[in-house]
Amino acid sequence: MSLKALLINALLALALLMGAVRSAEAASAYEIDADVDNALQHFYRTVGGARELVHDAAGVLVFPSVVKAGMGFGGEYGEGALLRGGRTEGYYNTISASVGFQLGVQARTVIILFMTEEALESFRRKHGWKVGVDGSVALITVGVGGSVDTNQIKKPVIGFILDQKGLMYNLTLEGSKISRIDR
Repeated sequence: MSLKALLINALLALALLMGAVRSAEAASAYEIDADVDNALQHFYRTVGGARELVHDAAGVLVFPSVVKAGMGFGGEYGEGALLRGGRTEGYYNTISASVGFQLGVQARTVIILFMTEEALESFRRKHGWKVGVDGSVALITVGVGGSVDTNQIKKPVIGFILDQKGLMYNLTLEGSKISRIDR
């Protein structure tokens, strides 16, 4: 690919992402809280055992809408909240970039459960937590009957990626940077 074509693809991907992110950046604390609640209700309806997992977790980080856009180069962005004991403790964003075959825009919900106090404290101490570097997130798949695969629940940090239909497969959070934001 020529340098000119590469530059045009990069600019188009950036324009797609910025257009998709523009509305997400304007979210107030109230809007994020409402979206987080809706995302958790969808999670409970979609995944058997989800309510119990959330109840048992030391903390729950919910990104109701992570928008991914790309055209050769891509990126994703979303805002959410960290819940502890069912209450919002802080607001966070997630951002990542990628290179490779990609075209279009899609949204997904990301839910990360910190199953131990140690894992939660390690996350909270970091100014910018990078998945795969500062901590590993075990993505959970659903077993027969729509229930959670309990073999992976022993991990200190577990994650779920959902779309409107339910859990999404073959996705990763590697390389995503999660940072605290003011709202």
